[in-house]
Amino acid sequence: MKTINDFNFENKRALIRVDFNVPMDENFNVTDTNRIEAAKPTIIKVLEDGGSVVLMSHLGRPKGQVVPDLSLEHICSTVSDVLGVQVNFVSTSVGEEAEKAAANLENGQVLLIENLRFNAEEEKGGDDFAEQLSKLGDVYINDAFGTAHRAHASTTVVAKFFPENRCFGALLAKEIEAIDKVMQTGEKPVTAILGGAKVSSKITIIENILDKVDHLIIGGGMTYTFIKAKGGQVGDSICEDDKMELALDILKQAKEKGVEVHIPVDVIAADEFSNTANTKITDVDKIEEGWQGLDAGPKTLEIFKDVILKSKTILWNGPIGVFEMESYAKGTIEIGNYIAEATQKGAFSLVGGGDSVAAVKQFGFQDKVSYVSTGGGAMLESLEGKSLPGIAAITA
Repeated sequence: MKTINDFNFENKRALIRVDFNVPMDENFNVTDTNRIEAAKPTIIKVLEDGGSVVLMSHLGRPKGQVVPDLSLEHICSTVSDVLGVQVNFVSTSVGEEAEKAAANLENGQVLLIENLRFNAEEEKGGDDFAEQLSKLGDVYINDAFGTAHRAHASTTVVAKFFPENRCFGALLAKEIEAIDKVMQTGEKPVTAILGGAKVSSKITIIENILDKVDHLIIGGGMTYTFIKAKGGQVGDSICEDDKMELALDILKQAKEKGVEVHIPVDVIAADEFSNTANTKITDVDKIEEGWQGLDAGPKTLEIFKDVILKSKTILWNGPIGVFEMESYAKGTIEIGNYIAEATQKGAFSLVGGGDSVAAVKQFGFQDKVSYVSTGGGAMLESLEGKSLPGIAAITA
């Protein structure tokens, strides 16, 4: 796996695919700079070596149209502030103007080109567009894990125009290493904690990781499909009736592979889907009609705690309850606490996939786990065992 550490960028111009798809307010102020900060080590390495940088990214979904509100010019000053380097901007992504701006860069300088998705060929993975992009640099670096599962011109196709001079940026390399640690080289016992509402959205992940984990903790709305499939009463809890056979099959596969599955034994049930509903603790398989399970109960959390604290490698994907409502956030917060404690004792912990990442940020666990993935869809696809085009293009 070639990374930026295998290159000296002195007098070289690096074309870096970053993920600057950042949120902005109505005045075009960036409201979360995490993705820009995540790309900083790669950019600074090139500059400190004595090279220059051309940054390319998408922003939003302009679908091949020029949408002024989605111009990367809006974020240029924020990128400058985060990097501590003045970033120049060019209002096109390919062609004479972009090539001239790139050619005029001196060592130590940074250029940000316009939103890649203003050109329809970006998402189509067009060869001509990719070749035009390749003229902007001597070396290609992919540091955008968030789009690594897309076979776009800037994430995949452009790499072939740099047969010897392509590599992973620091961020993307860390993502690959973190997933590899869980899926391939992790110290045992390995525990996967899967939450979220639907079994259907996690089935491929579950099937792929059963060969790699010792413990599987199931939480969130998925719980009730498993419980109902086993003959329990789930009241008005979310349940995928058409996935009950699948749930039983997963339990059978797990047993055959020697994986211990831990499903909640009690829950916080509410008489409506509301933060101010009446609540009670009830056995997970005895939820009355008119009530729905919205968080893990105290006995469940004790069981989960015991499993997590004995684990040496931990993957967390999906919340344990409806953490967006304070009344049902305790389960998710406690899971975060247990993982933080296990990590402090030497376990490796990876958090990935939209909602669990949001929970980790909301409750301040970012610095208490080993790694928080930056890519939602890309993370999920790699956990499903799929080859990501953006990664395959560099290693080809």
